[in-house]
Amino acid sequence: MVVLGGITVSQAAIAANVLPQPEPPFKGKIGISAKDSIPEWPQPVKAPKGTPNIVLILLDDVGFSASSTFGGLPQTPELDKLAAQGLRYNNFNTVGVCSPTRAALLTGRNHHRVGFGDVQWGGFPGYNWLWSKSTASVAEVLRQNGYSTAAFGKWHNTPWNEISPVGPFNRWPTGLGFDYFYGFMGGEDSQWEPTLYRDTTPVEPPATPQQGYHLSTDLVDEAIRWVHTHESIAPEKPYFLYFATGATHEPHQVPKTWIEQYRGRFDQGWDKLREDNFARQKKLGVIPATTKLTPRPAKLPPWDSLPSDTRKLIAHQMEVFAAFRTQTDYEIGRLVKVVQDGPNGDNTLILYIAGDNGASGDGGPEGREDFGAVQGIQDRLLRVDEMGGPTLNNHYSWAWGWANSTPFQYVKKVASHFGATRDPLVVVWPTHIKDRGGLRTQFTHVNDVVPTIFDATGIHVPSVVNGVKQTALDGTSFAYSFDRSDEPSRHRVQYFDVSGNRAIYKDGWIAAARHWAPWDLESTQDWESLQRKSYAQDRWELYHVAQDFSEAHDLAARYPDKLKELQYLFDIEAHKNHVYPLGGGFSDGGNTPSLTAGKREFTYHSDLPRIPITATPDFTKSHRIVADLTIPDSGAQGVVISYGSRLGGFVLYVKDGRLIYDNNYAGRAHDVIASSVILPHGKVKIAFEFSREPDAASLMDVYTNGVSGTGKLYINGHVAGEGRIAHVQMLSYAYFGGMGIGRAYGSPVSKVYDVPCQFTGKVEKVTVEIR
Repeated sequence: MVVLGGITVSQAAIAANVLPQPEPPFKGKIGISAKDSIPEWPQPVKAPKGTPNIVLILLDDVGFSASSTFGGLPQTPELDKLAAQGLRYNNFNTVGVCSPTRAALLTGRNHHRVGFGDVQWGGFPGYNWLWSKSTASVAEVLRQNGYSTAAFGKWHNTPWNEISPVGPFNRWPTGLGFDYFYGFMGGEDSQWEPTLYRDTTPVEPPATPQQGYHLSTDLVDEAIRWVHTHESIAPEKPYFLYFATGATHEPHQVPKTWIEQYRGRFDQGWDKLREDNFARQKKLGVIPATTKLTPRPAKLPPWDSLPSDTRKLIAHQMEVFAAFRTQTDYEIGRLVKVVQDGPNGDNTLILYIAGDNGASGDGGPEGREDFGAVQGIQDRLLRVDEMGGPTLNNHYSWAWGWANSTPFQYVKKVASHFGATRDPLVVVWPTHIKDRGGLRTQFTHVNDVVPTIFDATGIHVPSVVNGVKQTALDGTSFAYSFDRSDEPSRHRVQYFDVSGNRAIYKDGWIAAARHWAPWDLESTQDWESLQRKSYAQDRWELYHVAQDFSEAHDLAARYPDKLKELQYLFDIEAHKNHVYPLGGGFSDGGNTPSLTAGKREFTYHSDLPRIPITATPDFTKSHRIVADLTIPDSGAQGVVISYGSRLGGFVLYVKDGRLIYDNNYAGRAHDVIASSVILPHGKVKIAFEFSREPDAASLMDVYTNGVSGTGKLYINGHVAGEGRIAHVQMLSYAYFGGMGIGRAYGSPVSKVYDVPCQFTGKVEKVTVEIR
């Protein structure tokens, strides 16, 4: 039994464990007429008296040591304040990559059991991204027990083929228990020009970057507005607020005023930063005094070995990231202040997880600024001051990710080691947590958060939700640790797996098998090489992490029997949790569900909302776009069809009477074809035709460099312009921007117009034929 605030959980728990709860019988009296009768109104479900508000905060791609609260150089004063009010957890573990972590976080189950074995998805039960109905979200359970629920920010738990204006919407936030949602649906988005949704409706940002818009600020403003509305209308009703920023995932975008404070702060490089982080962590006590600093991997270069220009560029990457981290801290601080100043502020449980996985290693050896192939250092230095702004999709070098995961090995996705899975957790609950500023060292996991919330609220885990029998929770409540710092961890066994990087923890020991690391791949997106490597070749390591906090001493050779015991346990857990086949997210046999798969003809109208890129045709294939226009006597201007964003795509538009096609490659090269004649007035049929050049490009070649071909413009059936197009990008993997008919959305693909650049004539319809 757990006693919280003098209430034994079993006494406070709601008796019914079937949701929705059955309608109560009518207790009034029915006579012949109303005057002979006694009315009785059905009462809404109410949460237990004294139930706390719940605020769950999740950051993205941060790293264990990328916050000053846990020893990092990026300053996080707001997180420092929260840590002083509550508890720091230094042994809190995530899954190791974003969507799977979120699935475990919101259900209390292991990620494969929810269907989110990886960020890639395949046709196997553990990898299909079809959020299992037997694993209801915490939002759904709280909502049906009298809570208001809202989600803000990044979602990334809906299959790509279901992110469209036609749904289905049952796997969107509002279909999974949230009354309200405001944010973006993909894995990443521009901080300056995001593709937003309100509930299930596409919406545009309320301002432009030039007007001071920034996504993190907007998300906090929206969350504050929701809290204020709730407090004004139903202050007696508890709420669950899930706030998941896009920060600090790439692109690292932040106003210049934040960047300036970090100028020159990372000139020492990643080796010295890691040493300094380690020293600060020991001084703060967030790592044991006996911890060893793990060495730099052989494939990561020493900082001093880099040319001076390379160091200049790469140091600024980290300056931008640090600024992004500090700005994120400030914005969340604004939200926390409003929550804590509210009428039930002291009885609000805040769980602040500073990262959904370890720091990112997705930037490659020298970082990057766009979706395309890396340019030379000198060319990149010419745009160094654009880092952080809307024109670049910048990301730091993977060695900075390694430094931000101090003192552990590896980075995001390498879920065999703590560099991918260990993240800071701060818990604040003023009316219940008395050990202000305390440290908790029990092994905890992201799937423990839901059981802890149920303990705190006194709500039973339901056996049936919406007619579906529920699977048992995999997590274990850590509410016992709120007032017992030295009690042993109750979470005794936990497996880890992302893309075949796997491990198994039991009672202070962990066995780990690394299948790959970012610096092992042929490119930063070379998933094909992962499938070529046999899992039988992976070497298992063994660590006694109860005594070896950073996994510095591999004991596999010394304790072979212990290693075999844990390997056997991993196999049991893997079978039980749908982990097999390893790498199942990469093996779909070419049958990944898609709204456009197998279709060759598409028809669009100008009254459509923004169409997400993931629901559009594959424009890297030969294709023909035909539009029926009406041009008034005064002429017309504007976009006919826009696809993508300033970071890549194409646009077909009219300017000064001429039809123009602009292909934007990675935001740094434009192939422009303009008609040689002026468009006539009245009814006009225009067309653009792309003929792809024969090639033997692999999927990775297309992903990195796009495809080449010839483009032709037609006006009323006659060729009006022609030119070569060097790089047509594959954007089907991207969430940036969208497709617009008769207008542009998000950001301009071409530099010659601003969004929305609505067509001033009439677009009757646009058809696309894939050839």
